[in-house]
Amino acid sequence: MSEPRFLVLRLGSLGDIVHTFPAVAALRESFPAAEIIWMTHPRWKFLVDSSILATEVRTIETRAVASLRKAIEGVRQSAWDASIDYQGLWKSAALPFFGGVKRRIGFSSHTIREFGVPVLYNERVKAKTIHIADQNGELSRRAGARNRVAPVALRVSAADEATMRSRLEKAGMDRYIVLSPGGGWRAKCWPAERFGALCIQVHHQLGLRCVVNYGPGEDDLAHSVRGASGDAAPLLCNAELGPLMALLRSATCVVGGDTGPLHLAVALGTPAVALFGPTDPARNGPYRNPCQSGSDASATTDTDPGDGDIALRAPHSVTSHSRNDQTDPSMLAIQVDSVFDAVRRRIGSSS
Repeated sequence: MSEPRFLVLRLGSLGDIVHTFPAVAALRESFPAAEIIWMTHPRWKFLVDSSILATEVRTIETRAVASLRKAIEGVRQSAWDASIDYQGLWKSAALPFFGGVKRRIGFSSHTIREFGVPVLYNERVKAKTIHIADQNGELSRRAGARNRVAPVALRVSAADEATMRSRLEKAGMDRYIVLSPGGGWRAKCWPAERFGALCIQVHHQLGLRCVVNYGPGEDDLAHSVRGASGDAAPLLCNAELGPLMALLRSATCVVGGDTGPLHLAVALGTPAVALFGPTDPARNGPYRNPCQSGSDASATTDTDPGDGDIALRAPHSVTSHSRNDQTDPSMLAIQVDSVFDAVRRRIGSSS
């Protein structure tokens, strides 16, 4: 019997793709010789390639008609055992539908936020687990995987390691903590001045310097963190994805909100302290691969730090996915001393 051929859809973004890796790894574990064709946005091809899970990575610009037509035609030209839409949006669900894939697996309306999307699937999964990585794994199980999730080992090139090592050496850094103050939307971001105050405590009490990771359009945010850091003098780093992975993998700890770099750091095996407010860490928190020691599959909370990653969230926080530009009050309720204490405990648990 020939191995199956799967069309996997997860177009973006960084954190969401990271939370899809364990589910696709379960497919690869169960079907070692299967063809797994992953469709994603061009920006994330490098990231998907780094997982070494896909036989082929195809890219698509969903806002470009020519790219859509080419992608659908490419789907039509091949025979598929199943498509698996981990994205759960109209733009992803439409590709296998119009591409003529006969078996189309996706979430039911109980799990998907975008109204009406499940009508494009002919196998709909009502998720019973809480974390999005485990929910993705339920789709893999429906496709025939033995387990929901499996270990993932992201590849970081020697060239990217050398590039980042050289930059850190020039800054006089050996052991360091990465701060990731940005995010897809500002409501879930901790204030820059508090990251600066955290820098000062880390430098004075732990003897470590910080690296402030920031992305496109976040220059002002990064400079605000440094401006509030006094003599702690954090290094500002706006790196391409490869060097960023090298930076995160070698960090002593990473501190950030519900954002892609934090989830990527966890996937690379780096200890993390996550700051949550309008999003729920039970669903979107740090997620450890089964093979990663020092923690179970999900994050712990500030009330039960355990041995794993720590997710801080103020009591009475309200879960909301409204993309507000103002910092959510629940993020303001997280105090600098609480974050520093969590960092100290997390570093202690990983040493």
